Amino acid sequence: MSAEGNQAAAPVVVFRADASIEIGTGHVMRCLTLADALRTQGADCHFLCCEHQGHLISVIEAQGFTAHRLPGVSQVGAVQVDDTQPDHAHWLGTTWEHDAEVCLPLIMQLAPDWLVVDHYALDARWESTVLAEAKANPVTRLLVIDDLADRHHHADVLLDQNQGRAAEDYIGLVPAACQVLAGPRFALLRSEFAEMRGNSQARRRQQPRLKRLLISLGGVDKDNATGRVLDTLKACHLPDELEITVVMGPTAPWLDDVKTSAAELPWPTEVVVSVSDMARRMAEADLAIGAAGSTSWERCCLGLPTLMLILAENQEGIARALDAAGAAICLGRPEQLADRLCHHLSALQVPHPLQAMSHAAAQLTSGEGVMTLCHTILQEDVSV
Repeated sequence: MSAEGNQAAAPVVVFRADASIEIGTGHVMRCLTLADALRTQGADCHFLCCEHQGHLISVIEAQGFTAHRLPGVSQVGAVQVDDTQPDHAHWLGTTWEHDAEVCLPLIMQLAPDWLVVDHYALDARWESTVLAEAKANPVTRLLVIDDLADRHHHADVLLDQNQGRAAEDYIGLVPAACQVLAGPRFALLRSEFAEMRGNSQARRRQQPRLKRLLISLGGVDKDNATGRVLDTLKACHLPDELEITVVMGPTAPWLDDVKTSAAELPWPTEVVVSVSDMARRMAEADLAIGAAGSTSWERCCLGLPTLMLILAENQEGIARALDAAGAAICLGRPEQLADRLCHHLSALQVPHPLQAMSHAAAQLTSGEGVMTLCHTILQEDVSV
């Protein structure tokens, strides 16, 4: 805990993460997964968030956490940045100095035992400034959640849950004493994925066939890749008994268009929003069409074979690594769908390819990474 006389107090954990139409929902959602697990262990968790278009502050609050709205920020991309900033600096909607300035009073007030930063726009400059100024609680420790290995961090612990990532990728980017947790075995998944893992794998070991198709291309899908997939499916030869489920986020700008496209398909197709049972839906699906984002590890945990799309530059490495591992088939960018989607759907209508992909995916993560990270935080033990 943060002070000798406060051993009985609940540990305080503060998260700095944003969601928006451009950022997507993944950063906030994986932080919510960690916060929920920490709360079950007695921690008091708070979020610091900008009110960008497409933010998830109401979702955070609906799950019972306090979300502190950061004042004085513009929309994503509204502030000019220079070459000294991270590639995603425009995501802040302000300068990192101003972001640190508005975060600092809240951090000093909350005096967290751990500060968790999951934001591509922030680096060691923000982190060092905030920690140096937060003198009210000088033993605050820093956990950084990253996927890029493209900038410096002033972290005690760094988590990069992506396939193909190694601790060595962060040499020179973090302090020598920083513990780097690398690879999908540390993926932050909600407990229901680990709970459903056994039954999901057992079902797939039996004669699998393509009866249920799950399409989930991120909580926002700002460029309507989902609509492009549905339009392409019209030209594919698929089983008559196929059932399709499309999962969208509440802030998805193309939701109405997707519903229209779904109604035009020859197979029963439902479009669902803000689902609370994603693990069950994945466990019951025979194949997914999904983005190479954080939900990749949910699908892997359950052994769900996936045709994977690259929707952002930072997803390229994940998609290629999962394809190389046999855990998914990378379709490339949405504009390449017409040449590849129907071909691969046809090839996956026999059992063996589905079984092989399922087995390879399930080897990558067991879904217990969040509990490993909780132990690290609550025990203040970074020797994992």
